[in-house]
This record gives sequence, structure tokens and C-alpha cells, in this order.
Amino acid sequence: QVQLVESGGGLVQPGGSLRLSCAASGNIFSTNAMGWYRQAQGKQRELVASVTSGGSTNYGDSVKGRFTISRDNAKNTVYLQMNGLKPEDTAVYYCWGRIMTYLGPPERDYWGQGTQVTVSS
Repeated sequence: QVQLVESGGGLVQPGGSLRLSCAASGNIFSTNAMGWYRQAQGKQRELVASVTSGGSTNYGDSVKGRFTISRDNAKNTVYLQMNGLKPEDTAVYYCWGRIMTYLGPPERDYWGQGTQVTVSS
């Protein structure tokens, strides 16, 4: 059993900053990639950012230059620093991890419960 628990969402004014955290726990053997997706009301879920265990990162075009993803491999934790927030960043943000448990391969995708980020004046 694997759990991903997010924290750090909330209400922020345009131009402000938030930091999201997500900790993975449970029967984890290895964590390949981790990252964040978001889903705004009435829209499809989209990639925000991801990072591999080796530190390679990937960002959605709409957040490049404003958001920074990082991870602590020892803690199986991923962070998302969000600066210069815009109203269009309003969405539910979901933590994602591609994880292998001690039961062995294959890796599978796990998701957090989501945390609301609202950017509004």
C-alpha cells in the first residue's frame, strides 16, 4: 500500500507564491518519477511539472519560469514552488508518483487526493 499526501494549497493573490509538498509513504521499494498535475474546473488534467530520481525535470509550458519542482529522494518527498501566480493557475493540484513496491515490478502510478490552489484578489 502506498499513500501520497499533499499539503500547502490555499488562497493567494495574483503575483503571490505558494509551496506545495507531497510525501509518499508505505511499501515503497523505489520511486522513479514524481510530479504534479492540475485540473481546473471543466478542463482536463494537465502536467504541471515532474522530476526523475536523477533530477531531470519537465514543466508544462504555462508554468515555465514561474514554478520550480524539487525532490528529496531520502524522504520520498516532492515540492512545487509556485511564484508569480495567476488566476489561471487556479485548480486542484494532484501529486503523482511512479513507484515500485516491495512486491516487485511493474512500477505503477499513484496519486494524491489533491489540494486546492485558488489565485484571486
